[in-house]
Amino acid sequence: MRLAGALVLAGLLLAAGAGGAWTVQDWRYGRQLAEQARLHGEVLNQLNLAAAAQRRAEQDKRLALEQQLQASDQTHHRALTDAQRNQSRMRDRLATADLRLSVLLDAEASAAGCPVSATPATGGVVHGAARARLDPAHAQRIIGITDDGDRGLIALQACQAYVRALGR
Repeated sequence: MRLAGALVLAGLLLAAGAGGAWTVQDWRYGRQLAEQARLHGEVLNQLNLAAAAQRRAEQDKRLALEQQLQASDQTHHRALTDAQRNQSRMRDRLATADLRLSVLLDAEASAAGCPVSATPATGGVVHGAARARLDPAHAQRIIGITDDGDRGLIALQACQAYVRALGR
């Protein structure tokens, strides 16, 4: 009986030791899992912070590009407006005969029978090569053509500035 009692007591102590070992093991694994969960949370937080910083940087770049494009658009709009105003003034001056367009004549052509004199008429202040005055209607058409050309060049410059800004 004593032997049986000792065996039962030994069995109980062994079971209690094994149960205690399982409890200690559970605590240890629990701590390891909690530490892993904490580290995983920190890594996720750092990734979120990095992504937010990158988003802010991209938004700042986009805002700077939008402001640059707006300034460029205003500059080119002002250039177009100035060119149109200058062309309008020139057309008005041509219409009122305040301004006359003329062309230089080839000296050889005038010597070969062209009726335009190389010398200025009396009261004229033109010195130098022979010139011929253009008909006002033709002068108006020439001004219209140069106006279209100026607008095209200004539009081209605006497009080039836009592409350069996007390429940065």
